[in-house]
Amino acid sequence: MTLTIPLVLLLAAVLALLLRFRALGAGAAVAAALFGFYLAGTTASDTVNELVTAVTGALTGIGR
Repeated sequence: MTLTIPLVLLLAAVLALLLRFRALGAGAAVAAALFGFYLAGTTASDTVNELVTAVTGALTGIGR
């Protein structure tokens, strides 16, 4: 059985847990979200997308 979880949902859960256990302040969470939002509008977004795709592909390959 294969379970797929969107990366955005996974990152949102991690962020929620960090906020819940006070490992990350609300201001830092907002700054990280804004950084990601603005990074998506730059030319670096293609590189970041390729990196995340490669890492998730490698992690998927480990389980086989």
